Amino acid sequence: MSSYNPMEWLNEMVTEPYYLFHFLAFFSYFILRTSLLFSPHHLLYREIQAVLALAVIAAIKFVRKESWEGFVAEFLFYAKILLVAVSLILDYHLTIWYIIVFSVIYILTQQPAFKGLGAATKLTPLQLETMLTEGNTSRFWLVEFRASYSSACIRASRSLPELSIIYSNKNLSFGIVDIGLFPNAAEKFGISLSGGMSQLPTYILVENAAEVTRFPDWDFEAKSSHPPLTKKLLSKHFELDRHLVEYLHEK
Repeated sequence: MSSYNPMEWLNEMVTEPYYLFHFLAFFSYFILRTSLLFSPHHLLYREIQAVLALAVIAAIKFVRKESWEGFVAEFLFYAKILLVAVSLILDYHLTIWYIIVFSVIYILTQQPAFKGLGAATKLTPLQLETMLTEGNTSRFWLVEFRASYSSACIRASRSLPELSIIYSNKNLSFGIVDIGLFPNAAEKFGISLSGGMSQLPTYILVENAAEVTRFPDWDFEAKSSHPPLTKKLLSKHFELDRHLVEYLHEK
């Protein structure tokens, strides 16, 4: 998993409503459990089981997930399921309360995307078109098309910035276009936003203003699925190591 600054996490816990509300919701369990004055012996056993199950899930996800955004999203998902299950043993009114609270959090807040850009540049569609058509810019551009409303984009928001730090050079530049702000760019670059066929995030490699390849490269007649998006997958798909080696040889 990508390195993560603990201070950055603590700052987000305090300033981001998504994390703060989840923390308050989970913390409230201990207060409500004590105030209900109902603690059967088997409840403590169930609580220990839930904590151990969550710890196992967290360990597995920590190893498999490449980004903190993806890890936190899945960790909170399983934590909410276990909390609802345990609260059902305590009092079904408490279960209803948590279902309502988590529903409100889902409606009112959104998990924040990774804010860093690395060596990438945020672009408007017009700026991107200018960059691609000017002869004095990079030969290659790897552009990510994302939207802040897409959970898939939020979970993958760390990938391109971190790849740009490793592979950015005079021949290869990295850019980010927010489809949420510029929806017309989706049609222009052939990106589907419809229902289950949503292609966000989409990554397009351009050479001298001509598209070379993209990910995901959807075949609408085939099964609409692709492997989990990781930095390793993007690096392999766009042959970033080869581009870097070629650049170093040119020098």
